[in-house]
Amino acid sequence: MMPGIISRSTETLLMLSSPLLVPSYSKAKKRYMRTREELSPRLHLASAAEAGALVSLCTNPVWLVKTRLQLQVPQQARPYSGFHDALRTIMKEEGWRALYKGLVPGLFLVTHGAIQFTAYEELRKFVINYRTDGSEINSITADTSLDSFDYAILGASSKLAAILSTYPFQVIRARLQQRPSTEGIPRYMDSLHVVEDTARFEGVRGFYKGITANVLKNAPAASITFIVYENVLNTLKFRRKD
Repeated sequence: MMPGIISRSTETLLMLSSPLLVPSYSKAKKRYMRTREELSPRLHLASAAEAGALVSLCTNPVWLVKTRLQLQVPQQARPYSGFHDALRTIMKEEGWRALYKGLVPGLFLVTHGAIQFTAYEELRKFVINYRTDGSEINSITADTSLDSFDYAILGASSKLAAILSTYPFQVIRARLQQRPSTEGIPRYMDSLHVVEDTARFEGVRGFYKGITANVLKNAPAASITFIVYENVLNTLKFRRKD
């Protein structure tokens, strides 16, 4: 696979994973470009990771409130009435630092996109090499040797690889973000506490609770995303040539 093919998919598809990444990603790239003429794939990924970390920092309070509302039951004492009530109550009872519970595992989840798109490119490269018997590959060969079904399978497979690699961090984050007891005592003190208790009482399976629902939700979405992206890209390429 040509380096240009790898970089164009990695850069553009990382943007598709979250529109919030666009401005911070662009600023990171511009900063790296001050001392060089062209960015390497490694610097593209570094820019995306930096942008992802910033987005994680900004959106962690939203994830916290979302998690608590999802875990809330009608019988719970002092239930939140909605998003704004939850935000106000958390600030009043626990302070602003509580809004950043689960931030550390959230930062590790930034690697999810990098793993997904790296897996996609490697699988894509393998399929193209297999179908062309290892002959020299150019952009035209890459575009014509795969169809929408291939993109769907590659997209779902790469998403599955990313989920299996990073899902434990989602579990750790969700458990850290649980609402404290009525006495104000949190169930878990930090990420290490979650890891120790989960491993001790639930084993490895405890880190993958809910993964079936996650895969059923995200794998089809990834397939559709890659089908649309690759076909639109190919259409634009052919029109440009004409």
